[in-house]
Amino acid sequence: MAHTGPPGRQLTRTLLDTLIRAGLITALVIACYGVFSPFLSLMCWALILAITLYPLHNLIKARTGHSDRRAATLLVLFAIAILLIPIYLLGTSLTESVQAVIAAVKSGGVPIPPPPDAVAQWPLIGKQLHGFWAQSASDLSGVLQRLAPQLKNMTLSLLGQIAEVGIGMLVFIAALMIAGIIMAYGKAGQRSAQRIATRVIEAPHGDALVELCTATIRAVAQGVIGIAFIQMLLIGAGFVFIGVPGAGLLALVVLLLGIMQLPATLITLPVIAFVFFTEGATLTTIIFAIYTFVAGLADNVLKPLLLGRGVDVPMPVVLIGALGGMVNGGIIGLFIGPVLLAVGYKLFWQWVDSPQINNATDPQDGE
Repeated sequence: MAHTGPPGRQLTRTLLDTLIRAGLITALVIACYGVFSPFLSLMCWALILAITLYPLHNLIKARTGHSDRRAATLLVLFAIAILLIPIYLLGTSLTESVQAVIAAVKSGGVPIPPPPDAVAQWPLIGKQLHGFWAQSASDLSGVLQRLAPQLKNMTLSLLGQIAEVGIGMLVFIAALMIAGIIMAYGKAGQRSAQRIATRVIEAPHGDALVELCTATIRAVAQGVIGIAFIQMLLIGAGFVFIGVPGAGLLALVVLLLGIMQLPATLITLPVIAFVFFTEGATLTTIIFAIYTFVAGLADNVLKPLLLGRGVDVPMPVVLIGALGGMVNGGIIGLFIGPVLLAVGYKLFWQWVDSPQINNATDPQDGE
């Protein structure tokens, strides 16, 4: 019979082996995270887009009779075209407009109407605004030279924001391409997610957990797109009514900004300034400015009404998760926050109800 040593030494060696294995696994996890972390945001976006667009992928597959890969390719190409065409048209239009404004300023051919006398009667800022407006109408070049340092800082800040939006759009397009690959293997991915969920929690609840995560992401995405579409209609109607050049294109940009969870004021405020610059401060332009500004903030009212519909958790849970996730994690947090809070909510109530299910007894059993 082999000598196995004292029980205490065996216990110490077993504990040491366990600690070494745990340390090696921890080191492996940290190393894998370090390698994967640069792509974490991109892959989260790709997974969110794949889950959101998968029903549309199945619809295209059923209508066209194509395979999963071809249907995913068609969907991705169509989505990229929807994104790139208005961006190209807007960029071309903005470039031409900026060049025209610069040429007009250099030649002194920018007609600025004199301010109405009623502007001077406005409270707080009336006199200062009237004086500045009158000076701009008489000597625009001098005003621009005096404001050159402030305009330079504002221009650099605006260019930086435009660059961030451009980088975000490129990341979004890359995530869309990866989402197409995920959708092409959607059934296998769903089975893998169910296997992982079943391994983490009890088998009966694994499938329900996957369905909850999927429904939450789709509900938030549909709520975001629905809110952006409503906001586009509200703002676009105002642009068309007042006669803003390129009103349809600007409304489409508002839709894109809403989907990307960027404020619509990036479009509405410059348009309001343009209308005041060209039309002056009249009753119509003042009403347009108030309406457009309020419509640009409509998403703050619509989010509590539309987010979380169709999810098997209370709407406040999804709303709090969306708002808290967006504060902590940005746009991706808008989707991840509700998922985490919804899963935590369901697991908590499963834990609360499980003793009642397992230990409940019929009152007649004691009789």
